[in-house]
Amino acid sequence: MKIFPSIDLKNGKCVRLTKGEFKSQKIYNENPIDQAEIFNQAGFKYLHIVDLDGALEGNLAHFTIIKEIAKKFNFKIEVGGGIRNERSISKLIDIGTDKIILGTAAVKNKNFLESSCKKYPKNIALALDVRNNNIATSGWKDQSKINVIDFLNSVKNFGISRLIYTDIDKDGTNTGPNLKDSYMISEKFNIPLVISGGISSINDINQIINDNKKIEGIIVGKAIYENRINLGELSKI
Repeated sequence: MKIFPSIDLKNGKCVRLTKGEFKSQKIYNENPIDQAEIFNQAGFKYLHIVDLDGALEGNLAHFTIIKEIAKKFNFKIEVGGGIRNERSISKLIDIGTDKIILGTAAVKNKNFLESSCKKYPKNIALALDVRNNNIATSGWKDQSKINVIDFLNSVKNFGISRLIYTDIDKDGTNTGPNLKDSYMISEKFNIPLVISGGISSINDINQIINDNKKIEGIIVGKAIYENRINLGELSKI
């Protein structure tokens, strides 16, 4: 099981939101590089980075910070937030990013998703940010009426290398992830799936492992920052 500690960037700081609400923003580390060092020292191999300003603005707002983390540490990094064109993908690939997460751009332009998967095989991940079974975009501010299953059926043969499923109403709540829908999607589509949103304790992690569904990994955010999960224990999984 791949464990992805999360660094969410807002105004150059490491923050967390609750249910995607920017007014709920809480700063957990003024220096994201220091936070990456903490994860590195704990022994993590993977890292999930979200450029929240980028998601709102539609561009890579924190590229310099992301580049420094990529160059300084040996994580396999996945990056999302504001990646809306091929130039942004190319810049992130050039600094060694393992997975480029497309969300808004993929939902609004399936041709862009398909062409990106063809040009960067094994590097393109699709963010499924879902509220009541429908996909949300633009930093979760815009709620579409696009059903997540219908959308996946239309793009499942593009060559997407990873799905990142986030139940927005679970994200940052420490109430446990939406396993029912995560498992359903992982069984229905032959694409590796990473669960995000709501992880509250090591018990949630162990349940996902013991359930033995087709889950590639788990993203853990607020539970780490609020010391609900021991970093040493988590990094050994």
